[in-house]
Amino acid sequence: MTSIINPGVKAEWPELQTVHSLRILTLNTHKGFTTFNRRFILPELREAVRQMSTDVVFLQEVLGTNTQHPERYPNWPVAPQYEFLADSMWSDFSYGRNAVYPHGDHGNALLSKFPIIRYENINVSVGTIEQRGLLHSVLYVPGQKEVHAICVHLGLRESHRRQQLELLGKLLDSLPADAPVIIAGDFNDWRKRADSMLAPFGMKEAFVNEFGSPARSFPARLPLLCLDRVYVRNATTHDPVVLHKRPWSHLSDHVPLAVEIRL
Repeated sequence: MTSIINPGVKAEWPELQTVHSLRILTLNTHKGFTTFNRRFILPELREAVRQMSTDVVFLQEVLGTNTQHPERYPNWPVAPQYEFLADSMWSDFSYGRNAVYPHGDHGNALLSKFPIIRYENINVSVGTIEQRGLLHSVLYVPGQKEVHAICVHLGLRESHRRQQLELLGKLLDSLPADAPVIIAGDFNDWRKRADSMLAPFGMKEAFVNEFGSPARSFPARLPLLCLDRVYVRNATTHDPVVLHKRPWSHLSDHVPLAVEIRL
């Protein structure tokens, strides 16, 4: 599904000064619950994300709808989780529904302080057990070429991830060769195979570039596995940080990654 959010947005914002850098955050929200679903903490998560003053937020496992939870949790938001998280801080958002079940759905979302020109949710599910997608959003960042932001949540099985990374490679091949591209999300890549598969497409990982290894992001209380990633093309990454301390260690089963990206 492709959505044209605002086809005339470039004409509406001609007076803005060129933006040379973006601060991004990526997080698997675990549907707004703590590890093992012990507590609903989406309002606390929203406050923590707001404190970061991030330009673009990549989110995985975000609930779009759920008919059961409002009856169980008195502070359940009326709006979809991605809209509740965006609130007044991020003017634009996109959502890609991946998993659909009788009482609701969840998927990936992108929150942006810059206009989203269009977006597409690409189904990369392998089989019927796990529903996965690539949420491809195109951002209007003043003074820049269109910035492509791809929010990723790959499968738990390595054979599935390999096929999904091949589909991601096809998407990258279809994009303009000189356009800035940012890929972020939960790759479930504990074997660290994604780098070698994305390198032929010019993608460089922020933490590998800075520290020689991907970030440890799971489980949140004691991060040991390198599941989450931030890749760029036609851009550079700076000051990558794993947000492993409180409150982040208690707001999901993953901890977030924050990176400055210069265009």
